[in-house]
Order: sequence, then structure tokens, then C-alpha cells
Amino acid sequence: MDRTGSSRRTFVAGAAAATGAAAVGAVGLAAAPAEAAEPRQAPSVAVLGGGVAGLTAAHELAERGFRVTVYERRALGGKARSMDVPDSARGGRRALPAEHGFRFIPGIYHNLPDTMRRIPFPGNPDGVWGNLVAPAEMSFARTGREDLRIPLPWPGHRPAELTLDEIRAALAGLLDTARSIPLHEAAYFVDRFLVFLTSCDERRNDTWERTPWWEFLRAARMSYDYQRILAVGLTRNIVATKAEEASTRTVATLLEAFAFNALGRGADGPLDRILNLPTNEAWIDPWVTHLASLGVEFKVGWTVREVTYDAGAGRIGAVAVEDPQGVRRTVTADHYVSAMPVEHARRTWTAALRAADPQLARCDALETDWMTGIQFYLTERAPLLAGHANCIDSPWSLTAIQQARHWPARDFAADYGDGAVVDCLSVDISEWDRPGILYGKTAKQCTRTEVAREVWAQLKAAFNDTGRTVLKDGALHSWFLDPGVDGLGTPNPTNEDQLLVHPVGTFHNRPKAATRIPNFFLAGDYVAVDIDLATMEGANASARQAVNALLDRTGSTAARCTVQPLFRPPELEGLKRHDRLRYRLGLPNALDLG
Repeated sequence: MDRTGSSRRTFVAGAAAATGAAAVGAVGLAAAPAEAAEPRQAPSVAVLGGGVAGLTAAHELAERGFRVTVYERRALGGKARSMDVPDSARGGRRALPAEHGFRFIPGIYHNLPDTMRRIPFPGNPDGVWGNLVAPAEMSFARTGREDLRIPLPWPGHRPAELTLDEIRAALAGLLDTARSIPLHEAAYFVDRFLVFLTSCDERRNDTWERTPWWEFLRAARMSYDYQRILAVGLTRNIVATKAEEASTRTVATLLEAFAFNALGRGADGPLDRILNLPTNEAWIDPWVTHLASLGVEFKVGWTVREVTYDAGAGRIGAVAVEDPQGVRRTVTADHYVSAMPVEHARRTWTAALRAADPQLARCDALETDWMTGIQFYLTERAPLLAGHANCIDSPWSLTAIQQARHWPARDFAADYGDGAVVDCLSVDISEWDRPGILYGKTAKQCTRTEVAREVWAQLKAAFNDTGRTVLKDGALHSWFLDPGVDGLGTPNPTNEDQLLVHPVGTFHNRPKAATRIPNFFLAGDYVAVDIDLATMEGANASARQAVNALLDRTGSTAARCTVQPLFRPPELEGLKRHDRLRYRLGLPNALDLG
């Protein structure tokens, strides 16, 4: 895994290697006479998109001596960024921090944490990675029942401090949940999970990729709590995909990684990690500053309209963009990395470009859905848990976390807003097409104000249901809904920041980072990488693969980016080899009892 020291070495080696790259500039130009030769410029790369994938690609390329320009239509950091609530700053304070959705950087990630370690941050020997903190617990917040609180143990991890009442509630929630899922159903779930753990890659990529998670778990014939916790709760609330449609390969691969992370196997850190400051303060702004110091140029407010394929040359000739004033311009570079989300990237691919590489056309089959954040600013600290809460009974599949308690370097009231706000409850809405409890309308049918009121009502239903008033109406100062959502309450609602989802068969439509066009590469969480999920880790890993493909195409001798796969427990490899034989013979997994 790359670290700061190795990155400095690759930067020096890459600068030298880049000047000798085999595919620099236009094809077919004759070399100038040796006596008239001047120092050749390093190859140029246009990175189209400034989210996690684009910034990662820029980082890796700049360290290897390439001249990089990033074109971003809106704001650097993409969906990972935080943002200011307009007109919320008073008395010299910062604006209230808002975001598309709360950041979650689990210990199963390895590539993204490696990048974070290489971004300098004052006082942190491990860079911005040192800004990661681990919540002590999580919960399944039940409506009308005691919540299930789950501690998240880890070496050196300080457990949450609980009062006697909280201990009573935690034990009651555990016993209630254990009683509500029949023992034979719990055993069946464990059996199904073991089937997947011992399945060979061929069975995973074929049979389980084409099997919905709901069907794999036989959820239709199980109890309500089995369905809500083990089927729906592990898909809709985490990856914004429906259990009835989600690929078993995608869901179970994620659960496998989390299970071994919890056991301390192959983990970069604790199971659950968040940033100890708003995302831009803790990560994105230091990253941009570091990349600028490496020579990366940023064009923010520039919208990519078309990637132009030169059929005669067999390569990308230019990219049409609009500058911040709306003037159409032409951008040229030696190489191009498309690092936009798939729903935006595929709009820029012309018919000629798609014909040159059929995998681009297959991207049209990839699906996106809505998973959007809303923040509630509170004048009193709500007595919620020290971590993420999964409101599994909420119609809109809400997940939430109180942020101020995890930001020790900030006094929220002193540093943000008008001095009255002491905390931010950040909520993700994963289900936008199911009626709510307040208006009986879907989230898309509600106005922005109705969405806020409905979410607040569902949160209160989940938290204020066991004799305690956890969330008080009088403590609600204000709210902020992601501005990427527009047209709510009209026949045509839109969302500029949709999330890639994973219905069955998705795996087979994911493109590779290297395309058939020699100077065009793909980066983004839709690109085929080891973590089959719409994640910042997937975006980071895909950008590393794109850079490696570019280095291969140019014949560069610069060190390749490390791309670390998900942990694979070696003790299961023998069982997987046995399953491979059974699969090729047309037999089910040995543990699959149906």
C-alpha cells in the first residue's frame, strides 16, 4: 500500500518516465532533429469530474509527473463534499455545515484510507486519515419498540457510557429482537450466509449475481422482523437498493467484508468511522490544497458537454465544455479520464464513441436511485446514541447520526451559525417512492418543506416511542435539504446526485477503467472494481485502475498504483475450490439445503 514516502519516489520516477512516454501528443508527428530538441513537456491529462474519483486520478497522475487539469461543473468533492447553508453565518461564525449525506468510511476500505494518509493535515502524522474517529455504537431504531443498540468493539476503543436506564433499554431491545426473530429463522439466515461465504467466484458472479437478495434469503416466507432487519435493513438503509431487486452478490459481498472487519481480519480500522469535522474542513479542502501544490489546475464551474471521438485517428480529439459564463469551449489534452457519475458521464458519450467501445453502451443499463441527505439543526443536544441509527421501520428508510459529538475540535454554537445551534442531526433518505406517515405522499410528491416535516415525524416515531421525548419540536432550529434535489411536489422531480444501485445483473454491465480508445479512461463507482458497491472506496479504486491503464498505454516506467482488493479469508479457499468443482458439475453448494 502506498504511503507518503513511496509517493515521493513515484513522483520523481514518474516525472522522468512521463517525458519518455510512448504516446505523447498527436499521433504521427515526426521527431525534431536532435540538435534542435527542447525539453519535452510532460503529457497532459484532462480529468472530467472533480469528485472522489476525479481527485484521486489527479492525485495519482500528478505524483507521477503528468500535467493535470480537473474540470468540475459544480464543486470539488462531488457528492462527498460538505457545503455551507446559505445566509446562516452570524457574528463572525462559519456558516452552518451541510452535506449531500453523512460520510461513512468503514474499516473494510483500504484504497481510500491510503489516499487520505497521503494528504497533509496540520498536526496529523497520518494526514487527513488522522481525522477519522470511530463511533462507539450503532442501533436499529424500532418504531413502537425498544431500539436495538449494538456496541462496536475495537482495540483501544472507548465504549459508550450508559446510564442504568440506557442499559435497561439496550437489554430490553436485544431480548425483544431475539424473541421476535424465531430461532429457526435466525439459523436459516446463518446457513444462507455460510452458503455465500463458501461459494466460488463463478457461482457468485453467475448464480448469486442473478438472484435477488430477498429470494436468496427466502424472505417472503419469513417473519416481519426477519424481513425488516435481515432482508430490507441490510440493503435499503445502507446501499439504497431494494431487497427484492438487489443482487445477492453485491449485498452478501458487503456483509462478508463487514463480518471479517468486525473480527479484526483484513481491516484498515474499526467497523464504523466518520470524520471529526465537516467533510471539507477535514478532508476535501486539504486535498485540493495538496493537489494544487503538485501542479494540478482546477476549472470549477466548467460543465462537460461532449467527448468528441476522432474516428480517423481512433482516439479522443477534444472535449466540448461550457465555462462558468455559459460559453462553449473546446478542451484538448493528450489523455482524458472521465470521472463523472455514470448518469452524467454517459450523456457526454457520442454515438461514434459508443461504437468504438461497446462497453460504453452497456452503461446505459446501469441504474440509479435517490439517496439524499437532510440536516436538522438543534438548539438542544438530543440524547441519542453515539453512532449511526438505522430507522428500519421508517417508510422512507432513514439513517441518521448526530455530528457535533464527533467533532471535538469544534464548539458548534461558538463556531457555526447564529450561536443558537448546538448540534446537527444528519439524515439520509433512502426511499423516495413510498408514502409517508404524515401526508400519505411519497417523498417525491412532497414539497421541500413537507419532506422536512415528514422526515422529522418519522424520526420522532422511531425515537420518541418508548416513554422518552428524545427529539423535541421546540429544539428544532432549522433544516437543510440537499440542493441537488429540485422540482419536489411537481410531476417532474429531479435529482442531480443520484446513487448507483445494484439490481441483479448489474455486475455484467460495469465497464473496465481501460477503454478501447487509447487515450480515454473511466473512473467512478460504476466501474468494475473489487468492491461491487456505490462507494467512495470504489471511486478511489477505479481511479487507480484508470491511472494504471494510462501508464500501461503510454509505456511509462512509473510505479503503478496499488489497488488493494477486499479481504479474502485464506481458510475458506479450500471450500471455495470444492464449490468450484460442484458448480462446474451443475451441483449446488454443499451447504445449500434450499
